[in-house]
Amino acid sequence: MKRTAVVALSGLGVPESLRWHDGALWFSDLAHGTVHRWGGTGEPETVLKVPGRAGGLGWLPDGRLLVVSMDGGRVHRLEANGELVEHADLRRVVGGPVNDMLVDPQGRAYVGNFGFDYHAFSREHPNSMLYAPPGPPSTSIAVLAPDGGLVGLTEPLLFPNGTLLTADGATVVVAETLAMRLTALPRSPDGTLGTPRPWAPLVPPVLWRLLNHPGLPGRVTRQVSALLDRPALAKRSASPIAPDGIAWHSDGETVWVANALRGECVRVALGGRVLDRVATSQNTLSCLVAGHDGRTLFAATVPTDDPVRAAELDGGRIEMLRLPDEDSGNSF
Repeated sequence: MKRTAVVALSGLGVPESLRWHDGALWFSDLAHGTVHRWGGTGEPETVLKVPGRAGGLGWLPDGRLLVVSMDGGRVHRLEANGELVEHADLRRVVGGPVNDMLVDPQGRAYVGNFGFDYHAFSREHPNSMLYAPPGPPSTSIAVLAPDGGLVGLTEPLLFPNGTLLTADGATVVVAETLAMRLTALPRSPDGTLGTPRPWAPLVPPVLWRLLNHPGLPGRVTRQVSALLDRPALAKRSASPIAPDGIAWHSDGETVWVANALRGECVRVALGGRVLDRVATSQNTLSCLVAGHDGRTLFAATVPTDDPVRAAELDGGRIEMLRLPDEDSGNSF
């Protein structure tokens, strides 16, 4: 039976980019442009407000915070004296709002972006219509040096989102949200990323081919998908999985995926086998395995990811579940 997370915090806009730092949970609110810190009791502390809406978070080796400005197309740095300064300007290399970010132990940052104005599209069309040929625009992850300089760009990806680094530092795993897959990119000593390769497909191959088909089968599949794209129906489906935020399980080998299509976090193994599912109360945008014991699954959930509507509703939540010390590894 699927376990269910419990609500720990509510009244948020779009909570995202869950991080564990210095014994506390940190997160951004994409609807209100704020960064928060929560010690586990009481209300979260608002650390700062970011011009252009706060996005991905990370820390340099000396402890200074890096935070994405989604609409500003920049990464900002919070200095020790509390001043927020520009760390990198990415406006020339991104195709849409700047999004999630991974900062490695050396201070290099890997920054994704939407590739296009996703929210403008989704306000007018069902998500399935994104796949009508030629399909959604692709975009690159920007690789930044510790001083904010641009080191390089990856090959184009479909909405590169949550990003992880393997324990040996040799590989970056990224969630391609609109491709419904996890993708691995080899990492060079200078931090640049090589040719993408599959890590875990999260949509049945037949459905993926039909969604992208240029002819009648594709049009029918996209229309049927649009009809089924309703919360009451989606929550009864186990596939596909649109990965948003991702997090390593405590084994360091399998990955928890925040499913942006429905209320759940899903643990998958290399190759895409589903090992576990945890139900949440709303669509899930970010997840994290952390806490003081390192065994708590945190999930950021929303009634809508549209920042304008979300700011009006303030229905975002942080949910949590303590994971068992030993997992059975059964497939779901």
